[in-house]
Parts: sequence; structure tokens; C-alpha cells
Amino acid sequence: MHEMRRKDRQLEDAEIGKILEKNQYGILSTVGQDGMPYGVPLTYIYDKGNIYFHSALEGHKLDNIAYSKKASFCVVGSTEILPGQFSTRYESVIAFGEIHELKDEEKETVLLKVVERYSEEYIEKGMKYIKGAEAKARVFYLKVDKITGKARR
Repeated sequence: MHEMRRKDRQLEDAEIGKILEKNQYGILSTVGQDGMPYGVPLTYIYDKGNIYFHSALEGHKLDNIAYSKKASFCVVGSTEILPGQFSTRYESVIAFGEIHELKDEEKETVLLKVVERYSEEYIEKGMKYIKGAEAKARVFYLKVDKITGKARR
């Protein structure tokens, strides 16, 4: 993997964690058997240094994961266009690693964390929803091998 070109904008681990914890969406990028890249926006959970997400039972993303477990995940935090400077204030994180599937209790635990994060007023209803939808969902995590953060503030 390449080294970051603008080291003066490189973020420390604590700042990277804050960006991942406060944002709600990221882009998971995979590659398919045909060699074409595919980036899909999704909600996620950042926990224990890894990125967790859920999915339907089939689709383009899953076909690519079956072909290659290698992926990257990008989150763009706060941004502001600086027209007079022909630039942008920004913060972003990119994680690289391999995707693994979770089953049984681990799967249920992550689905509950999704409900807690995105529907915290509906925990009880969410737990019932998980029980009914669990067979219709798959849960994965990106085991992060390398993570970088960059910002211009």
C-alpha cells in the first residue's frame, strides 16, 4: 500500500476513531471477478478497531466479497468548500482489510448494535425486528489491517 503523500494532514488514531464513531455512512469498495471496482454506500458500526455492516442475502456486493475478501472502506466527515482558496476543508478515513462473515450470537450482537446506534428510541421493537429478519440478513466485518485518516482544518 502507498504511504500518505500529505503527511502534514495525517490524523492520529484517536482522531480517526472519532470520525468513524460520529459518522453514519461510508463507502465499501470491493472488486468483482470481472476486475471492475464497486463502491456501495452503507451504514456501519465501528467497534474494537473493525467495521461491521449488514446485508441482504444476495447482491453485487456479496458476489464481489465471494470473489475477493479484500476491501476498503471510506468515510468522509465534515467538509467545507473554500472558494477563495480553491480548496476544501475536510476530514476522511480509509480502512483496508479483509471481509469476514459473522454467524449466530456474533451476528445477533452486531444487529443489536445497529438498532442501538440508528434506532435507539426503538430498542425493544428493534429486538423483535431482529428475530424476524435475522434469517434475511447477513452480517460482516472488515478486519482492518491498515487505517489512515487525513484532514485539512
